[in-house]
Amino acid sequence: MDKNYEPRPFTFDRTVRIIFTVVTLVAVLMLLNILKGVLLPFLVACLIAYMLEPLVQWNMKIFRLHRRLVPVMLTLLESCLAVGTLCIIFVPYIINESTEMADMIKEYTTSQIHIPFISDEIHKFLRENIDFNEVSRLLSRNEWQQLIKSTVSSSWKFLNSGLALLAGAFSWLIVVLYVIFIMLDYDRLMLSFRQLVPHRHRKRVFRVFDDIKNAMNRYFRGQFLIASLVGVMFAIGFLIIGLPMGVVLGLFIGILNLVPYLQLISLPMTAILCIVSTVSTGTDFWVIFWESMAVYIIVQCIQDLVLTPRIMGKVMGLNPAIILLSLSVWGCLLGFMGLIIALPLTTLLLSYYDMYIIGKSEGDNP
Repeated sequence: MDKNYEPRPFTFDRTVRIIFTVVTLVAVLMLLNILKGVLLPFLVACLIAYMLEPLVQWNMKIFRLHRRLVPVMLTLLESCLAVGTLCIIFVPYIINESTEMADMIKEYTTSQIHIPFISDEIHKFLRENIDFNEVSRLLSRNEWQQLIKSTVSSSWKFLNSGLALLAGAFSWLIVVLYVIFIMLDYDRLMLSFRQLVPHRHRKRVFRVFDDIKNAMNRYFRGQFLIASLVGVMFAIGFLIIGLPMGVVLGLFIGILNLVPYLQLISLPMTAILCIVSTVSTGTDFWVIFWESMAVYIIVQCIQDLVLTPRIMGKVMGLNPAIILLSLSVWGCLLGFMGLIIALPLTTLLLSYYDMYIIGKSEGDNP
């Protein structure tokens, strides 16, 4: 910190402002909690529109269009086709993988296994603390068929109940309409929000808005893209080495990677899958285990040395621990809506703390 920097004194006026701000924040949180059922479709639509905005800009550039209607419709169509294609490709594969995994687990529960350098107490601990029979039942094809039947049955009952049908259709229709309207007027809405700020406060408020925008770009767009690529690379790597449920595990690791380094909690799952594979296929445990670790190391190196520098740049974002804490806190306070607004609100609070509580300005040195 600069040696000439002196913190602002806590005068009576400043103290009153801080108290008023805290009271206002608490009131806003209470209001959000009351209105979360109404605000949730709007926030979900805002998040979808924000994530799809780069694709809208790309369509406008490719087709050289200045109006947003056609690019927005193309973006929605492309998104639906992409999601539908992924479902057609991966859902049958996941069902087959789950069925095979169920058979492997049954064999593991009834087999005696000895792995060099691993105590038999570990197998005893796993069998005593994990209900493998229940896991096998949940992964079996019969359970998948029952799930599909129950879903169809529930959907038919849902269609037969007029009020529930109208309520559900209205909720989805509201989200779709929100998405379309927000995407059509995205630029105008962003400009309108900025024009709402009084001129004398615009410099500081725009600085906070820029902090939020940068954080959103890094952890909603950048981190989502990185997590998707990492999940695909893990799935391909596990598929090459023949790890059971490798594709499912790889995609799950990609989801965990939305919070940086959270994918490390998947290591115990990988080790258990290696043990199950050893029993069912006769593969040497240490061979497939170290092959799995090689996949982790290679993908992590590609992520840290190639993907993150190119996609995220050199700008540092929030600490992963802060991200995880903010998701937990806001999710606990406001449910699913809290998870959506956790990062923007946390960035807003940190920027406000730096600007008004500590009294930093743009020229201050950390």
